[in-house]
Amino acid sequence: MGERVRLPDIPDGMRGRLVRAPQPRWIEPMLATLSGEHFFDAGWIYEPKLDGIRCLAFKRGGEVELYSRNRNILNARFPGVAEALREQPADGIILDGEVVACEGGRSSFSLLQGRSRPAASPLRAPADIYYYVFDVLYFGGYDVTGLPLLGRKWLLEKAVDFSDAVRYLSHIPDVDEAYLRDACGEGREGLMAKRAAGLYVSGRSRDWLKFKCVRGQEFVIGGYTEPRGGRTGFGALLLGYREAGKLRYAGKVGTGFSESALSDLHRRLSGMERKTSPFGDSLDEKGVHWVKPALVAQIGFAEWTPDGRLRHPRFLGLRGDVDPGEVTREVPAEPKRRR
Repeated sequence: MGERVRLPDIPDGMRGRLVRAPQPRWIEPMLATLSGEHFFDAGWIYEPKLDGIRCLAFKRGGEVELYSRNRNILNARFPGVAEALREQPADGIILDGEVVACEGGRSSFSLLQGRSRPAASPLRAPADIYYYVFDVLYFGGYDVTGLPLLGRKWLLEKAVDFSDAVRYLSHIPDVDEAYLRDACGEGREGLMAKRAAGLYVSGRSRDWLKFKCVRGQEFVIGGYTEPRGGRTGFGALLLGYREAGKLRYAGKVGTGFSESALSDLHRRLSGMERKTSPFGDSLDEKGVHWVKPALVAQIGFAEWTPDGRLRHPRFLGLRGDVDPGEVTREVPAEPKRRR
């Protein structure tokens, strides 16, 4: 990194869009929309899509607080990231990024589940856990969300000393359909398309779009079946999503579980049982244990069937960073690319 940026160093064309403000305790993150098509336009930038946990980092007076997108504190889960940010010269700053665990050069949500256990002391996390930062929301007494995305990324590169644990997620030059096809063939997640002139706006936006290689999303767990044969714990999880105030049934998942996951999930779910189904649909399932719809699972799958069920689902892990009341079916959107 070059000489550290100060606010007087910010170009005049950017300074007029800064807002002097006290540092907030929380900013609701900007969320991406699943895209129904792939496009590669000059007015957009493209970043690798990571398979991790969204993390907003707040540093104030040398103290660091890490939050998930639903405002759960993550310091104990990722102590190495918190310590690396605490050592940063930059202060009075809010960063947005993703904590990932890497395997063979690729991010892996399943691997992250096993490597991000809470720690009793602020020791560094394993070397393969990183915080990839892609945005800055506040710096040096100023709200910078009014800057265009490329301006915020310019400021981010100048304001932070990136290291092994805290890394800058740069956008990819000369990206095209062939690049995405090759990335998918290598088992990567896909791409994030972001409008270069877009502002940072809390909530879901079509200025940030997801180009996914494989299908997958979060689902609420509404029940489980008895195990069969030599299996322990449970047989399958019953999954759903919110629609019109009801929990709609999406199907069952019975693969992707390790023995430890079967045991841990069964222990947690057996303490959440209820007598009636939480689903708004009428289900013809026998021997089901209904549970309070409070846990969210990350599920990969091949496609949706015509009757609204998941085809070939696979369990990838639990998501403690997602509110079960906000889990909806992801429907690809037709982006408004030019305006």
